[in-house]
Amino acid sequence: MRAIIVEDSRLARQGLKKQLLEHPVVEVVGEAENADDAIEIIQHHNPDVLFLDIHMPGKDGFEMLLDLPYCPRIIFTTAYMEYAIRSFDFNTVDYLLKPIRPERLAVAIEKLMVSQDKAVFNEDKLNEDSQIFVKDGDDSFLIEIAQIRYFESCGNYTKVYFADDAPLIYKSLSKIERRLPEAMFFRVSRQQLINLKWVDRVEEGISGGYNLTLKTGEEIQVSRNHSSRLRSLYSL
Repeated sequence: MRAIIVEDSRLARQGLKKQLLEHPVVEVVGEAENADDAIEIIQHHNPDVLFLDIHMPGKDGFEMLLDLPYCPRIIFTTAYMEYAIRSFDFNTVDYLLKPIRPERLAVAIEKLMVSQDKAVFNEDKLNEDSQIFVKDGDDSFLIEIAQIRYFESCGNYTKVYFADDAPLIYKSLSKIERRLPEAMFFRVSRQQLINLKWVDRVEEGISGGYNLTLKTGEEIQVSRNHSSRLRSLYSL
């Protein structure tokens, strides 16, 4: 599993990397000392898990997670016990107090592997005829996949646009994307994933990307990074 360490202390990062050598199932692919650097590295590597400190210069660990387009699994590494309850508002596997004891880290890695196995087991692919159940507060919806126009990332949540409704679900956009039929849904940006069957018009944008108009009249911008794949998708 690919991991990124986000920790403002260089010594703490080095110590954790050394401890993780005892757990070859985890591969450290990057590290950062502040939230802004971490976001850039996370977007590049799409890690499976973050070892995340809470107190850092600038944004704290919680604020950083709210700025991510998806939420990897999190193992918090902190000297402060008082944030433990809040930590479970996120995709938290474990909460380790510094200094991190080897036996305690081993328990966290075991929990990480169990959570990975459950995720793989529970994430069957959906098809065009599938329906999904969404509960948003007191409202419940049974939605046909074909009726969803697009998904939009909202921090740790994703908004589902269909008919006149847009409920929120507590799941990352990337996690949702893995379950959707690939021929039907297309990632247009870090924030949005659209149903191609709802696209009515494709026009070139001014920044090298494309602008899509849906059958409802809604306009969606395709980022420059995703435009080449869209171009090849619609070319003969």
